[in-house]
Amino acid sequence: MKIDLHIHTRTGSDGNLSVEDVFKEARKRNLDLISITDHDSIEAQPRAIALAKDYEIAYIPGVELNVTFSYPGSKSVSLDFLGYRFDISNRALNNKLQLMREHRETRAKQILEKLNVELDKENIPSFTEQDLEEIQAGVDGTLGRPHIADYLIARGIVGNRQEAFDKYLVRCDAPKYPLSIDEASALVRNAGGVIVLAHPNDPNGTSLVSLTPDLHEQTRIIEAYMLGYIDGIECWHSRSATETTAHYTEFCRKRSLLITGGSDCHQKPILLGTVAVPDFVAGQFT
Repeated sequence: MKIDLHIHTRTGSDGNLSVEDVFKEARKRNLDLISITDHDSIEAQPRAIALAKDYEIAYIPGVELNVTFSYPGSKSVSLDFLGYRFDISNRALNNKLQLMREHRETRAKQILEKLNVELDKENIPSFTEQDLEEIQAGVDGTLGRPHIADYLIARGIVGNRQEAFDKYLVRCDAPKYPLSIDEASALVRNAGGVIVLAHPNDPNGTSLVSLTPDLHEQTRIIEAYMLGYIDGIECWHSRSATETTAHYTEFCRKRSLLITGGSDCHQKPILLGTVAVPDFVAGQFT
């Protein structure tokens, strides 16, 4: 059985493929169970549920929520949580996601203002309101920094996304919507779903590594400050080492938590179905 419970689309966030193309690729790669988990968006879910029936692929509704996590004695950090198996028509969840979508547009304007300061130092023409409109026109789903990075590439200012982030977007960042862990948990659970900590030890992403690289210290933080708010942990991920997977699966079993996994595929390159997620993961959702 091939499982991938962490996939992004162009339809809902910053993936490279539409939801339709994700299902075509999933069929080509013989996936049996998938979940589209776009950033702060469930826009793709109705179409995904319909396509799952057409392609005869088992499907779980999903979303990835960015949370501002406050840890005593440390600055607040960003963490990602995956929501699964919720009611996609839940009003509270949809209303909150709409607020977050609106905030993303405000944040984009703030980032462009900071970016213009940097461009001015290099005698590069500033971005205008028209540039923002062009960026938004190229976004099918939820606006984010990767879309600004792509525009910098299109303008010939940088050569690739990594350069865009390294040279400009990290320094020119603006605050994300301040969603707390208890609020994220309540949104998903009240919509009938379960919530899972995503890629907890991702060395290159939003993870507990920003607080500590020590796996045992990470799980101590989870035990002390998260257990009441989460139902599981993503133990298999495209950037998870064997040691990370072993540590977190053992932790989940001891704490009776859901154990999930996925590629975190943005289709650049196409990682869909490349993470070996065990069959028993599917059984947790039946």
